[in-house]
Amino acid sequence: MHFPSDDATELDLRLFEQSGVITWAQATALVGPGKVRHLIATGRWRRLCRGVFVTADGQLEPVHRLWAAVLAAGPGAVLAGLAAARAGGLRRIPRQQRDGIDVLVPASRRAANLLRRMPAEFPAVFVQRTRYLPEQDLQRGRPTRTTIGRALVDAAQWAITDHEAQGILAAGCQQRRVLPADLLAVIDRMPNLSRRRLIRSTVQDLAGGADALSEIDLMRLCRRFALPPPEYQRRRKDAAGRVRYLDAYWPAWHLHVEVDGAHHMNAGQWEADMRRQNDIWVAGDRILRFSAFQARHRAGDVAEQIRRALVAAGWR
Repeated sequence: MHFPSDDATELDLRLFEQSGVITWAQATALVGPGKVRHLIATGRWRRLCRGVFVTADGQLEPVHRLWAAVLAAGPGAVLAGLAAARAGGLRRIPRQQRDGIDVLVPASRRAANLLRRMPAEFPAVFVQRTRYLPEQDLQRGRPTRTTIGRALVDAAQWAITDHEAQGILAAGCQQRRVLPADLLAVIDRMPNLSRRRLIRSTVQDLAGGADALSEIDLMRLCRRFALPPPEYQRRRKDAAGRVRYLDAYWPAWHLHVEVDGAHHMNAGQWEADMRRQNDIWVAGDRILRFSAFQARHRAGDVAEQIRRALVAAGWR
């Protein structure tokens, strides 16, 4: 929407603030029910869902859907979960088994079932309730949302699987959108947090240097099989002088372990991996490569190969 002019009305200002989305109660309080009915009848406004209207013509934008979800949930509702995390800049989120817009409301309120109120072209809207939403967990915006730290912790507790929950937390830290310390502070403010042990241990692993979910798996594998802890994301320069980051490195034994996700199957990425692996071998280091699937589901085999490589390099 265009920035309102100097002679803008209260209605113009409200529509600008809410990206062209408004409730029946808000609009009628400003201009009366007759004027609102006229705007709807003439097609200048159109109904998004029960009691919520939009002034935009043509295809709806994502921001319209976010505002509709928050306004339909009623007073005190804020954007939450992955929707709030995306609004805070999170990208490349792991694929979820449950996709939609999460809206957080005070536990004292009874929000209507939005799944029945939203049109078919809308993503699912999930109304979550909380007794604990302090000011430090709120980010003023359009619309108001939880901070990215609270958004990630909420998304992790609402995820369908533990693996998905860990991936969400790792994505936030890997993309430098939040610090592990910020996540731990949020956890401490939520006494009834679901998956508390899993979420806390995952964040602590991230604080220990792991930068992605595959590295968390490797870190836990080393603890489980009593292997010495490696350094994570260590900087080094390749033969061309470019800065590279090693997934896991044992400097005392010159051993490098790389855990490859699915994107490493891409032909261009595969060739780049081979060049980097050759550079490491030429420099005199050992290198082991594993898939993320192996690190998670064949931990014993992975640990045995790492142990043998360490022993061969002089570890006792």
